[in-house]
Amino acid sequence: MNEALRSREACLQLLESWVAAGWMRELDAVFAAFLAREAPDADPLLLIGAALASHQLGRGYVALDLAAVLSEPGETLAIPPEDERGAAGPVEPGALLQGLTLADWQRGLADARVVAPAEGCTPLVLEGARLYLRRFWQHEQSVRAGIQQRLAAEEAWSAAALRQARIALDELFAREEETASPDWQKIACAVALRSRFSIVTGGPGTGKTTTVVRLLALLQHLALSGQGGDARRLRIRLAAPTGKAAARLNASIASAVEGLALARLPGGEAVRQAIPTEVSTVHRLLGSFGGTRRFRFDATHPLPLDVLVLDEASMVDLETMAAVIAALPARARLVLLGDKDQLASVEAGNVLGELCARADAGHYREATRDWLEALTGERIPAQLVDARGEPLDQGVVKLRHSWRFDAASGIGRLAEAVNEGDAARAQAILHAGHDDLAWLELDGRDAMLRRLVLEGCRHYLERVAQAPAPEAPRAAFDDWARAVLKAYGSFQLLCAVRRGPYGVEGLNERIAALLHGEQLTPAAKGWYAGRPVMVTRNDYALGLMNGDVGITLPLPVPGEARMLPRVAFEGSDGGIRWILPSRLPAVETVFAMTVHKSQGSEFGHAALLLPQEASRVLTRELVYTGITRAKQRFTLAVPAGAQHVLESALARRTRQGGEGPRVAGGIRP
Repeated sequence: MNEALRSREACLQLLESWVAAGWMRELDAVFAAFLAREAPDADPLLLIGAALASHQLGRGYVALDLAAVLSEPGETLAIPPEDERGAAGPVEPGALLQGLTLADWQRGLADARVVAPAEGCTPLVLEGARLYLRRFWQHEQSVRAGIQQRLAAEEAWSAAALRQARIALDELFAREEETASPDWQKIACAVALRSRFSIVTGGPGTGKTTTVVRLLALLQHLALSGQGGDARRLRIRLAAPTGKAAARLNASIASAVEGLALARLPGGEAVRQAIPTEVSTVHRLLGSFGGTRRFRFDATHPLPLDVLVLDEASMVDLETMAAVIAALPARARLVLLGDKDQLASVEAGNVLGELCARADAGHYREATRDWLEALTGERIPAQLVDARGEPLDQGVVKLRHSWRFDAASGIGRLAEAVNEGDAARAQAILHAGHDDLAWLELDGRDAMLRRLVLEGCRHYLERVAQAPAPEAPRAAFDDWARAVLKAYGSFQLLCAVRRGPYGVEGLNERIAALLHGEQLTPAAKGWYAGRPVMVTRNDYALGLMNGDVGITLPLPVPGEARMLPRVAFEGSDGGIRWILPSRLPAVETVFAMTVHKSQGSEFGHAALLLPQEASRVLTRELVYTGITRAKQRFTLAVPAGAQHVLESALARRTRQGGEGPRVAGGIRP
């Protein structure tokens, strides 16, 4: 047995050596040292477990899977990093724990002062083979309980009310042209009527926004006509995790509401006016107190609403979801929208992914099928019916037809192949000559990459050069900034990694120098006109969220004959906010951005650049997310000789239990 497992002092020294090597955060070792002071005779296995649980949380995991660590330590913990495998350094976790059994580790954790199996006040919770920091175990419990409560509260419907709902659904989903059968959008609305919790999941272009707008029209119609008691207008709120996601939903919701065909629905125009089009960020909705985890609205001060729609739910981490559910009134409906196959949130917890783990196969009980078919007139396929379906399954609907990508669409077919992990089919589709797809093999001199970047960035930088005259009114500068931001969204280079020759850190510097050398920007460093920046930390004082993108542009100084750089951000309401660069300490240049940071965004042309070597961060979900950021065109760029990287990525996916880039947790009711 290694000395570090026999001596508390040796154990803490080993953790410090892992910190010094850059294998874990100082915070992780400090947490273990704190527990050692609180329980001086604690088993070193407890201290190792505590440090690793904290380490996993920093990587986005809700808990430490002890069994996964023992079977695949390097893969599970990313200790040491892939580029340091085999190099001289501290004792690795795999060597340290070699020969240890799960029962051995669980016995080492059996210290009632520090670890409890469930309820209690200990800093750690052991649930089977999963070791949690208590706060995140509590988040799991509260999310599970909140969903369970809402699923159990099925709405009471009279025969008359059901007839009214059926008529309204038929009007809202009148088939004026050929459509997919069954109509999963219509079915999704019926599912959401049945209980106070529902999820609508689906890939790009499947109509999640269209569905939820019709659902809100249905709910308001029934409420205004007096279903369930006195007629009253429902209080509905719309939210998204980031500012850019909120802005995108704001635009699409407004368009969908305006396009609703309500002429034959009684009180149709009143219904239209009762559907909100303003979307806020989740943190703004909850009333965040900057710099703290506290919110104005919580279990003791619930949100004043009847229905909450939360878009881009794949980006919502466990802690935020727990705060949302805690702040909901008991009778409020929660509707989650999102693509279950996208990457999980940057923070800890793959909430939507776990809740939708069984969505592909439906698992609707016979009673659910009968209710949905009676209400919609649609037929649920027999293979989606399961007598043993779980309660959660009854509230989840997958939209299965893409209206954006038809059967001939290269992007749609590629996304499907990637989602299924079929590397051979993905390669065939990429090389089949689809108009909306391109395969780019990079040469050693970066000539192809230079051409891709110049073609992609030239359009928005030409708009940057078309600044209004200095004496023009502020509205003219706002319109200009809005046009620049729209043009910027027509192309985005996406990277899988941050470091290395094809990582965002080095690429952004190289691209800035390239664009300056081509005289498309006035400088390559500093706050030059045209520099795109992304906020990397929530700033509640400025109302900017992690992931918000702005463009540096010159703005006249009032009363003076000079221009100074400002960063233009578009708000969720479409307004332009001009921010002083000095007020933005937490930003980075984003000529290229990581796939993770692109979530919640769509681009006319998205180009995904894979690295030279396969890596544990390269997963099926990452490639799928990169592909589905593209609206009209997608390019996959691969360094020469690195074609195997795509095959490796599609063979690896985010796995349960701490074995992949995200741990799903235990939140299914």
